[in-house]
Amino acid sequence: MTPQLKNIIHERLGIKALTPMQDAVAKTGMPASFILLSPTGSGKTLAFAIPLVGSLGKGDGVKGLVITPTRELALQVSETVRILALPTYKTASLYGGHSFETEQNSLAGKPDIIVATPGRLLDHIRRGGLSLDTVKTLVLDEFDKSLDLGFLPDMERIYKYLKNLKSVILTSATTLQTLPQFLDGRHFSIFDYSQAGTERPDIDFKRVSSLSADKLDTLKTLLKDLPGEKVMVFVNHRDAAERIYRTLLSGGFPAGLYHGGLEQDMRHRALALFANDTTDILVCTDLAARGLDIDGVQAIIHYHLPVDSEAMTHRNGRTARMGAKGRAFAIISDHDKIPEFFPTLEEYWPEGSSEIIPAKYGTLFFNVGKKDKISRGDIVGFLIHKGALSPAEIGRIELADHHAYVAVPADKLRQTALALSPYKIKNTRVRVTQLK
Repeated sequence: MTPQLKNIIHERLGIKALTPMQDAVAKTGMPASFILLSPTGSGKTLAFAIPLVGSLGKGDGVKGLVITPTRELALQVSETVRILALPTYKTASLYGGHSFETEQNSLAGKPDIIVATPGRLLDHIRRGGLSLDTVKTLVLDEFDKSLDLGFLPDMERIYKYLKNLKSVILTSATTLQTLPQFLDGRHFSIFDYSQAGTERPDIDFKRVSSLSADKLDTLKTLLKDLPGEKVMVFVNHRDAAERIYRTLLSGGFPAGLYHGGLEQDMRHRALALFANDTTDILVCTDLAARGLDIDGVQAIIHYHLPVDSEAMTHRNGRTARMGAKGRAFAIISDHDKIPEFFPTLEEYWPEGSSEIIPAKYGTLFFNVGKKDKISRGDIVGFLIHKGALSPAEIGRIELADHHAYVAVPADKLRQTALALSPYKIKNTRVRVTQLK
């Protein structure tokens, strides 16, 4: 790893020391092909991004390609890779639900690295807007999930376009039993950290009995025992997620909703508001169980029992990350069939004695972003000088290509939006909208 990369990791990512897994992968001499097996939340993205960026070298054309199974993962991976690659290399992101024209403009800027979902990548290739002839390093991130989601044919097609490939990196949170035929003939080294930290997560896992097959009343009582905590409520079906979300919202709970039936921008918004403490509760399907980087989740609730042990592991893996403590609760009624893999749990009897705590923050939506030459610093200055906020009152800022989500105190949300409305940022007209 170059001194420049070490400095970027320390200064831009705030990471003082790599984990043993990240350090081992970072020392890989490229070109090389390897498989990285490591649990959810262990820092795999940074681990593979270091050798990826270090392998690029000089020359025109796309030199590094990362394929992810989901849009959310593409966004998260591209941000980490972009930070490591700047200022030497450019990064572009290609994924469904995103403006195709914006992506074409990004490709016109001659990126060195592309992070993409399989279908969208193939779309650009078929339209003649992208050549992969110069790609030297391919990363198939969360490869096992890509197979589970049926992306094998797409990945086989993409692989055929990689005429000058030198290195292939596969990552997975679970052990890979077999590799697909299109990778035959390539030798892989294995970094197996799949068991690393399996006993370290400090999760207090309890059973909560529900007297009714409809567990909503039990859920609400349990949530009142977790006032102000960041909680993910997992269900097995989208319609159940919708019903639970509406019920919680009408009851005054600061809840958000996340499932695969929502449009991409709504899923992105739900994650942004959950991450910045505008909503403390996220009702979600197993789509949120892996591939998302959400800090500070204090509790997991299995409203529906997971379909298998792997799903339970990934759900519980949303909490107790990076050495933190966490709690998990399984709401179980007499109508539930307890799976064989499910552990015997100590009973927890929720009291529901606490009042619902309103969310600390509200969110302002800015319709400008990085591609409009707006930085986080510009937004902070705008909020201080035109919105009359102090630096300490400004919460998390999530800056995308053409928009930003900014957390501000909930009790100042409306007045701040009104105060900002007459003004421009760096001579750019901006529309600021309140989100709750």
